[in-house]
Amino acid sequence: MSNRTTILVIGAGPCGLAVGAAARAAGLSCVLLDKGPVVSSIERYPIDMTFFSTADHLEIRGVPFITDSDKPTRSQALKYYRRIVEHFGLDVRQYEKVIRVERLEGEFAVHTHRADGSERSYRADGLVVATGYFDTPNLLEVEGEDLPKVTHYFREPHRYFGQHVLVVGGGNSAVEAALTTWRAGARVTLVHLSDDFDRGVKPWVLPDIRNRLTSGEIAVAWGSRVIAIEPDRVRIDPVNGGADRWVSNDFVLAMTGFRPDPRFLAALGAQIDSTTGVPEHDPETMETTVPGLFIAGVLAAGFDANRIFIQNGREHGDRIVDSLRMRLVDGVLPLE
Repeated sequence: MSNRTTILVIGAGPCGLAVGAAARAAGLSCVLLDKGPVVSSIERYPIDMTFFSTADHLEIRGVPFITDSDKPTRSQALKYYRRIVEHFGLDVRQYEKVIRVERLEGEFAVHTHRADGSERSYRADGLVVATGYFDTPNLLEVEGEDLPKVTHYFREPHRYFGQHVLVVGGGNSAVEAALTTWRAGARVTLVHLSDDFDRGVKPWVLPDIRNRLTSGEIAVAWGSRVIAIEPDRVRIDPVNGGADRWVSNDFVLAMTGFRPDPRFLAALGAQIDSTTGVPEHDPETMETTVPGLFIAGVLAAGFDANRIFIQNGREHGDRIVDSLRMRLVDGVLPLE
């Protein structure tokens, strides 16, 4: 396989795949690299998760996402995005981690480490960073957060049967983790900084969780935060006054969300707004302040990760590819 390409995409999530599909439609060579499998963030979602978005909002380049219900499941999404790779014949190189990128005159040199231990290098005219945010959780930043019993990723509830589980957060992930672990036989306490659930919680889930709280089947500490974690207990502090307290605990599910990590872009010279975390870029082309370096997907949202989803991040592919295609037409990039 050739290691020279017009476009190289770091990240094979839905928005990265959208770049690859747009490049295929434009007749431009494109290689996608991912340190994990295709759409690895979705693969790490809770096993029984149902999307908030309808299937049409997850589609790429008009390929129908057909489901047996209005809201697709994780399993259906994984199947759909595998189909996208096959349908467009995308050159996706899985389990290949980018370890170093060099800016050369008019191009980028990308060096990777493969699963078999070997290394590989690529040259690309345009580099697209579509790494998402799932590798960078919002930390509690408290003593004990590094204990093995603490996780920012929830997959399935079986392991929590008969255990004291503390769920931190008030969004969709926290609500679903609380409900599913409770149904699996866990003793659940929910802790949230606010006095109610986040506005974006799925409306069909709210009655269920509210009924569990009202009945006392799931305990809740509104307006509170975790301030310390020990092997057998967790310390909870009311933010508006009152005495803190310890609760018995076996596992902590910190469902505090994620944020994009712009350090990779900054290392390449891209300008990042220190307040918003948004890389400076042209919204019409998604090009950063570094010529030939583009962003796709949630990276463009900075610290406000809830501003960009698959449904609007997938549009970035066409903008990026149109920009690079016009440079080819104008002779700015070498013709293949």
